[in-house]
Amino acid sequence: MKEENLTCKNNPTDLKEIGEMSIDACKKRLAELSKGLAHPIRVEIVRMLENKPSEQRCVCGDIVDALPLAQSSVSQHLKVLKEIGWIEGEIDGPRVCYCTVEGIMEYYLALMKRSLRGE
Repeated sequence: MKEENLTCKNNPTDLKEIGEMSIDACKKRLAELSKGLAHPIRVEIVRMLENKPSEQRCVCGDIVDALPLAQSSVSQHLKVLKEIGWIEGEIDGPRVCYCTVEGIMEYYLALMKRSLRGE
């Protein structure tokens, strides 16, 4: 089910903060975000949400339908991604609308670049 009237709050990431972070803080945040992608199902969930048009959002049922897992397993993966900061969700009654945090891919790549190159 696609819900076009729901939108995530989208608390965007701030790329400027990376330049203000120490290298050690960048490495720590990079490790935290990388932990979120440490399971292929979580990578697939982020891919699915990143490739959705901005006006369309997934509810948990859409994600469950697309994956070969039980709803409870998908919910656990969504919980990890949300706690770590990859996604956010908006509750709409019994449903949850999920999307990636605005700019999270660029933020992750910038963290990687700064952490690995020391720039």
